[in-house]
Amino acid sequence: MEELSKRIQHRLITDYDILFQENINKEKIRHYIDKVVESLPNREKEFFRDSKIRDELASTIMNNIIGLGPLKSLIDDPEITEIMVNGHDKIYIERKGKMELSSVKFDNQKDLMSVIHKMVAVTKRRVDESNPYVDLSLADGSRVNIILPPLSLTGPAITIRKFLKEIKTIEDLVSRRTLTKDMADFLVAAVKAKLNIIFSGATGTGKTTTLNMLLNYIPIVERIITIEDTAELKLSQENVVKLEIRQANVEGKGVVSIRDLFRNSLRMRPDRIILGEIRSDEALDMLQAISSGHGGTMAIVHAGSPEEAISRIETMIAISHVMLPVWVVRKQIVSAIDIVVHQDQLADGSRKITHITEVKEFKNNEVALKDLFNFEIIEDTPEINKVEGEWRKSDQAPLFINKLKKFDKKFNKDFFSKAS
Repeated sequence: MEELSKRIQHRLITDYDILFQENINKEKIRHYIDKVVESLPNREKEFFRDSKIRDELASTIMNNIIGLGPLKSLIDDPEITEIMVNGHDKIYIERKGKMELSSVKFDNQKDLMSVIHKMVAVTKRRVDESNPYVDLSLADGSRVNIILPPLSLTGPAITIRKFLKEIKTIEDLVSRRTLTKDMADFLVAAVKAKLNIIFSGATGTGKTTTLNMLLNYIPIVERIITIEDTAELKLSQENVVKLEIRQANVEGKGVVSIRDLFRNSLRMRPDRIILGEIRSDEALDMLQAISSGHGGTMAIVHAGSPEEAISRIETMIAISHVMLPVWVVRKQIVSAIDIVVHQDQLADGSRKITHITEVKEFKNNEVALKDLFNFEIIEDTPEINKVEGEWRKSDQAPLFINKLKKFDKKFNKDFFSKAS
């Protein structure tokens, strides 16, 4: 029965390319399934005389055609946070912060490519030999990267970073020990006070998740513009405009970059501009916009530390072909950015905000940083997969303390003079 079901599925994929080229519905898929079943030899057709058996077969095949085939069980598993497909027969997963090889696999490369086409079809993007890699988001918010041969020598590769439905508020991050209650309260006050915040960290450390949670605390009366490579941010406010870059068309034309969208957003009467990630010359536009009064800006930077995040922004400006002395760039960084929220994944797989760092002052031609909160590792015990540590709070209040106090009176100088 199982082998026959696979044969019917392969017939559908082989004979009916239309299934992957249109917004197909379940009724039409059932029609094609019935056509294949009716064409079977009588002895095989006997298996499907019972309408219940035929319905079960239809449901299975429809899930594989409309859904994501073998990947569905992995996506539905709440313990799995990342899925990495290395060709049709090797699928790795990250479970509770640790990577392992899954027993799930595709039967062949054609089945894998059919799932890739389904993922891409609903996004109005394309992936083929002329455009062999693409970023997109699934309907549930999970992020996907796809890269095809010949760039990928191991076959079609998919990386899925799942959207964690169980994380809905900053309190959920506190309960997961991503940060402390004091740190959460501080960040919520910082958002309400319209501080300019950079979220930094390596890939997969949880930067976007933290940013998403904090976006909930932007007042509903504000007009918010989001700018992203691939739409991932989820906002509950009503006055929101979501902008997404446009890739080149078949002729290699029509590109709309993050920088293009950012410049346009300044004409859209924004109260807030949220950048999914800055990685190029848009960094200079961001600093200039903030300096000209666009407060409350939040953006993501890939970096290994708060210091490295600042250094990366300097580098981005340096490659923007605007000839500015380094000291001018650094002075503008200090005047524009208030704090860096840095996130790490520790050796035991846990994700933590390890630094909330004030961009304090321009001193001796350098950007001076000051940790307001930092996580210190006390004990790393690999044999039991455990990292013990604690968060330390600075005993010096940040320069912007009065801004915070307007939104929460507990944020005064005493808050930082008291031990955590």
